[in-house]
Amino acid sequence: MVKCISLSAVLLVLAVSGVPDALRITNDTGGNIGLYVSRFEAVKAKRQNVVIDGKCFSACTLVLAIVPQKQICVTDNAVLGFHAAWRPGFLGFKILNEPATYAMTQMYPDSIRRWIASKGGLNTEMIYLSGTELEAIYLPCK
Repeated sequence: MVKCISLSAVLLVLAVSGVPDALRITNDTGGNIGLYVSRFEAVKAKRQNVVIDGKCFSACTLVLAIVPQKQICVTDNAVLGFHAAWRPGFLGFKILNEPATYAMTQMYPDSIRRWIASKGGLNTEMIYLSGTELEAIYLPCK
């Protein structure tokens, strides 16, 4: 006797068995650092894979600091954007927060810190990592 198993039953088994779906980052321009730390700590705890498939700027790049490198892959569309920690000052001028920038930079893996240093370090202007430079550090998604 052959039994038929419904698609919903298979999906339920997959969900219960702990097979995580990948977190796909496509157009993330950053935001509150604390929220990103919490989000990526949860991804790490669930051993969820991350697919960077577009913009991952500012606080979004903390994914590299928190989620293990083996759980991250990048597509041809991936672009990482880094800048120093800053706050708005008088007339909208950006005021650097050097201790926060240093602390954040120290969180990144050595390969990212070396790349940042090769670009002259972090300041208020965004620097971008993509293409072959990025694929030399992170595995391309299959």
